[in-house]
Amino acid sequence: MTVLDLVLILFGIFFVLLFLNIPIFVSLGIASVTALVVAKMPMSMMPVILFTTTSKFTLLAIPFFILAGLVMERAGISGRLITLIDVLIGHIPGGLGIVAVLSCCLFSAISGSAPATVAAIGLILIPAMTKAGYSKSFSAALVASSAEVDILIPPSIALVVYGVISETSIGELFMAGMIPGILIGLCLMISVVIVTLKRGYGRERRKRAALREVVRAFFDAFWGLLAPFIILGGIYGGVFTPTESAAVAAVYGILVGMFVYRNLDVMGLFRLLVDTAVASATIMVIVMNASVFAWMLTTGRVAQTLFQVVTATTTHYIFVLIVLNIFLLVAGCFMDAISAYYIFIPLFLPICLKLGIDPVHLGIIMTTNLAIGLITPPVGVDLFTASAISGVPFKDICREIWPFLIPSIFSLILITYIPAISLWLPKALGMR
Repeated sequence: MTVLDLVLILFGIFFVLLFLNIPIFVSLGIASVTALVVAKMPMSMMPVILFTTTSKFTLLAIPFFILAGLVMERAGISGRLITLIDVLIGHIPGGLGIVAVLSCCLFSAISGSAPATVAAIGLILIPAMTKAGYSKSFSAALVASSAEVDILIPPSIALVVYGVISETSIGELFMAGMIPGILIGLCLMISVVIVTLKRGYGRERRKRAALREVVRAFFDAFWGLLAPFIILGGIYGGVFTPTESAAVAAVYGILVGMFVYRNLDVMGLFRLLVDTAVASATIMVIVMNASVFAWMLTTGRVAQTLFQVVTATTTHYIFVLIVLNIFLLVAGCFMDAISAYYIFIPLFLPICLKLGIDPVHLGIIMTTNLAIGLITPPVGVDLFTASAISGVPFKDICREIWPFLIPSIFSLILITYIPAISLWLPKALGMR
């Protein structure tokens, strides 16, 4: 079977099934098995690939970060963080919209899952923004867009998966994602100010919070604010690895929820563990099927053939990055980040390494693209989550997403062509 035949079978079957609304993990699995059969490869390779993929120690970070995010939400930590930010800047015109962006950025430093951030922040802020005069669809779109930074600001499940596949330092990736995540947050805040001034949202001027109220809010949110310092400080200080930090974050959240804030009891913890198991199983099933798909791409020498085609056209990294961004922006409209990683990393990583593109920088470029994919229809996971918790129809949120999609793409361009945005912090911290 030629490389072209393999590509047509894998991608042809995958996209046909995807457009028929078949779940991604099923589409990946059927395409991979079909390619194995047509290529006359032994089916015994399947269990070997699945076991090899899922037995990696680093992937243990996924269930622990999911558990940590759910614990932080249900322990009341997200509500206290929102209150703190609100008393600090909520009095300025349009301040509640900025509170939404900052709250998502701050909660992203605790949770590793973007949908969890949408749920934790949106359940509190969407009703509050609607009551303050903001459009409900605008509020839902804003929270969904702000949560996209979750897969860039550490800890990030997406960056863990990229590190596993590309064999890149997860600690470096975590630090490299910090400034790009903040950059996107700043661009979103500028967009919020422009839209709120144009539409007249948030003109209510609340009285500036008294110092006593600020101090009270700070101490109330102290344990939530401490979480990112424990997670990132432990990683950078060499106390524990990124994978172990996920377990530390989960245990820390449980202790705070049960013994400090006392919003979490034994039954609540049991429900958290069940929800974590379901969410983790969903991700791991995708990982398993996508790994077979990626193995077929590698074994079939698709990456080498693509490299020859690209280098025959140009050897300039700017053109390659343009192609990469186009591929990933389109892919993000139809698939989740983990599936896209397994499909596109084997294809583009060898090319980018040959052209001298840093693998950490490449990881942030890919992750930024897929962060944008979280808010692009028809399969924008953040949009569906915001719709579910707010009751706003999906199509109405999609209409309001453009003021936030444009600054996100602008940030992507800066991150792509200014490597220092991603690489400065790891270098400054002596990690490379």
